Amino acid sequence: MASPSPSSRARPVYRNIHVTQIVKYRLPPAGIVSILHRISGALMFVLLPFVIWMFDASVSSQASYDAFTSAFVVGIGPFAGWFLKLVVLALIWAYLHHFIAGVRHLWMDMTHSVSKAQGHSSALFTLAASIVLTLLLGAKLFGIY
Repeated sequence: MASPSPSSRARPVYRNIHVTQIVKYRLPPAGIVSILHRISGALMFVLLPFVIWMFDASVSSQASYDAFTSAFVVGIGPFAGWFLKLVVLALIWAYLHHFIAGVRHLWMDMTHSVSKAQGHSSALFTLAASIVLTLLLGAKLFGIY
């Protein structure tokens, strides 16, 4: 008797995913965007005191602005300048991803675009656009251009 072809084998069904099955489970791009949307929102919330400090330090006076910009070179206390730049880069990604994913959701709500193909393509656009824009702004932050 011939063995069943690979296409006729039953695919595994994941109803309640156990921790050991997470590695094997592949989310569609829309699921990845959804999870990253939540992570980026939480990251912006947690780093809100840092954002408020950056805003306050940059607009108080010329001297405070100079101290603010030198913090990214010299550092602040135990934090080196490159580490502060990485934190700001994480904030840049969080804001861009959260914004683009939010616009994606608004577009889907306004146009009632809920097909699988449209969700897949808009999720890929969201991922690509947030990464490309983050790389461009990160290059500016780290002084590449």
